Amino acid sequence: MEPTELTRLADYFGAVTRAVMPENRPASLLITHLLAERPTFVRAANEVSDLRAVLPKPRSIHPAARADVGRDYRVDSLTRQMFSDPEAGLSYLESRAAGREVVLFDVGGYFAPVLDVLADRFSGRLLGVIEDTENGHQRYAAADKLPCPVVSAARSPLKEPEDFLVGESVVFSTEALTRSRGDIFHGRGALVIGFGKVGSSIARLLHAKGVHVTVYDIDPVRRAQALSKGFTVAEDRNAALGAAGLVLCATGAMSLRGDDFPRLRQDAYVATVTSSEDELDLDRLPACYETSSAGEHITRYRSPGGHLFYLLNDGDAVNFLHGASVGPFIYLVQGELLAGVRMLARGDLGPGMHEVPDVDRATIANLWLNHYNR
Repeated sequence: MEPTELTRLADYFGAVTRAVMPENRPASLLITHLLAERPTFVRAANEVSDLRAVLPKPRSIHPAARADVGRDYRVDSLTRQMFSDPEAGLSYLESRAAGREVVLFDVGGYFAPVLDVLADRFSGRLLGVIEDTENGHQRYAAADKLPCPVVSAARSPLKEPEDFLVGESVVFSTEALTRSRGDIFHGRGALVIGFGKVGSSIARLLHAKGVHVTVYDIDPVRRAQALSKGFTVAEDRNAALGAAGLVLCATGAMSLRGDDFPRLRQDAYVATVTSSEDELDLDRLPACYETSSAGEHITRYRSPGGHLFYLLNDGDAVNFLHGASVGPFIYLVQGELLAGVRMLARGDLGPGMHEVPDVDRATIANLWLNHYNR
């Protein structure tokens, strides 16, 4: 980023942190995509909380951003295994914030498997979780009974611009990779799995490029929405997999399981909008498939019988290959995450799913407009 852009970003986050500063500043752990512009948000998170550790998502770490953040904050390696075992998760939290009131910033529901133990046995007090993504929202909402508050920005109106632009960046990166092999979208036909905010954006953008788009979603309401917007809606998922030359996975959950891959059309491309561990069950892919490089960031999977398909960016979010840039609109959502700290720091929210109040969203939107509507 240019110095003037960094100054404007720092000014914006300074205004947000002043507007949402909690009376009592809790400790925090921050899971985040550590992209090029992210250090400024990390510093803002430390303004409204005592940031005890930054845990970058492993497939989205910008080296310069990692070095920048590492100069001022502890940066720890993040894996799903850290928070899949209750004892390991509890031990880690104790090592970073023993005895403190703590807020957990999450991206993708990492803390969900051990939340009961953290809330019950932590030596301090777990004030709650702030979740950024639809995938994470679903993980927490699926719990029988949450032991603490979870403030989710996943379905906020402030996230809608980001979701649309994420769809745009996914289409851009997917097309860039297919074109690197001399292939184009036209004539292939696309299957979009998941017709949420990102999936619907992908479908619209592909349609605008002249691609025939079929949509599959487990939610009948979303299927009806897709049909009303002129898309073909798959009634038979397996048949749709076998017909599409391009499969874009946008559920935020498991889109393709192991036995789905042999059903893919010959020479199909597969891309996702989030990490492979969330969207693709590659561990259950039949062992007979062999892999080889089919170009930069393109892996060829071939069975002994000759069936093959191409996986883009190893199944991780394809748009991260080109920075996953959605411009300054991402700062709206980050502002809402900071507002979530004040909600949790008050300590009066009951267990369950919560959203930032509209009045706080309006404040953040006004501050953003003052800095970026120029």
